[in-house]
Amino acid sequence: MKKGFVWAGVLAVSMVASGVTAYTVTKATDKDSYTPAESFASNVGTHFTAYEEGGYPDLTYAAENAVKGVVNIVNTQEISSRAGYRGGYGDDGGFEQFFDLFGIPRGQYRQQPEQQPRPQERKSGGSGVIISPDGYIVTNHHVVDNASKLKVTLNDKRTFDAKVIGTDPTTEVALIKIDANDLPTIPIGNSDALRLGEWVLAIGSPYGLQNTITAGIVSAKGRSLQALPTQYSLESFIQTDAAVNPGNSGGALVNTKGELVGINTLIQSQTGSYIGYSFAVPTSIVKKVVVDLKEYGVVQRAMLGIGYNAIDEAFLESDKGKSTGIKEQGGIYVGEVYPGSAAEAAGIKTGDIITEINGVKIEGSAQVSEEIAKHRPNDKITVSVKRGSDVKQIEVVLRNKTGNTDVITKDQVSAYDALNGEFAEVSEKALKSLKIKGGAVVTGVHEGGLLDKAGIRRGSVITRINNSTISSVNDLNRITSAIESIEWINPDGTRDRLLIMPK
Repeated sequence: MKKGFVWAGVLAVSMVASGVTAYTVTKATDKDSYTPAESFASNVGTHFTAYEEGGYPDLTYAAENAVKGVVNIVNTQEISSRAGYRGGYGDDGGFEQFFDLFGIPRGQYRQQPEQQPRPQERKSGGSGVIISPDGYIVTNHHVVDNASKLKVTLNDKRTFDAKVIGTDPTTEVALIKIDANDLPTIPIGNSDALRLGEWVLAIGSPYGLQNTITAGIVSAKGRSLQALPTQYSLESFIQTDAAVNPGNSGGALVNTKGELVGINTLIQSQTGSYIGYSFAVPTSIVKKVVVDLKEYGVVQRAMLGIGYNAIDEAFLESDKGKSTGIKEQGGIYVGEVYPGSAAEAAGIKTGDIITEINGVKIEGSAQVSEEIAKHRPNDKITVSVKRGSDVKQIEVVLRNKTGNTDVITKDQVSAYDALNGEFAEVSEKALKSLKIKGGAVVTGVHEGGLLDKAGIRRGSVITRINNSTISSVNDLNRITSAIESIEWINPDGTRDRLLIMPK
């Protein structure tokens, strides 16, 4: 069955505390006095955890304190009276209908036809976490996206209008603000310190049921799901088996101390409801994103500037992996170093194997993304590189997506973002067929964006913007001036050019 990922956006779940009973290994003087359970445990070994009365984790402190800092969010969107609502990420594998996405039954929150205004309104629900007494709240990007109005309801039932400070689709994190003081907060904990099997609580408003608490354990860390449809999507999710459903999006994942360790974001499901797996953005990512959104209104994203593959079993068995001669799993293989990147300036080369970043052992792609995401452009990191039989410690000064170390402002939009679409590198076959040296192929067109208005379709190849040749997708990020002209090749091979008159 095809797997699906659903935003953990409104559900009703009752929590049943449960645990696993293990047997105490005791030494009996009389061999015949062993119970079957004792005999079994004795034969297996001492790895069984002894059961002690009162030994179950007490989750009441964390639950009773953390719930005060979790809010319910209602997103009101004004929409045109045109039939239907289309998601903006292409036709294949993109967003579903808005109500399906948030798990809200069609017709709910909708006025009767004779009462519908023009424009109409649609409402969706989610959750958020208060992180400062003066009203800053962290939530998910999709909870507040395209909001005409946001209403926040606190645990004590007070309601406030909220404004969006900034959002980051790349990490699915957003920061909003309400005009209030002396609010209860949830202290931010260290998600890096989470251990597999550690108890955690998920708190939110599933299906609009505010203050719902469920419990589970940390099932995995550093999960990359390829579920976020953005260019620099950063996925290093905490996986838990705490029940999370639509409406939990943006809510708190807390440890037994009541500390925030993640923001609940996604569930893996074929039905749209929880079936055993939920995923949260770790606070190691959330903290940095929130500070950037508060200070700059946009995330200061650091870039290493490499194309790479995790050195796992699949890589070793691939033709590419076999050609490298690498025999052992672990680390990442640098398959490409982008021109003008931080990696190129520092001396990292194609064929290098990165084993550590700032002393953190790198096992896969998600770890690389997470470690780099903790930093801003102009930060220095130390990269451990295996080159042949040598291991080198290389100091790298990270750069932004435009290729320098400057702070990116909210008004500074790259051509990639301004075009409002999705892009990929042109294949070798297409380069030969079109007789071009490079470009950026359009893989998705967002409704109402510049590509859509210009009539540039999926499969078209962008070759030039303004006076700059586009040789790769990275070139789209280097252009931050207003777009005045676009040149492209249509899927049928014809060429077009559009001049954009300044307003």
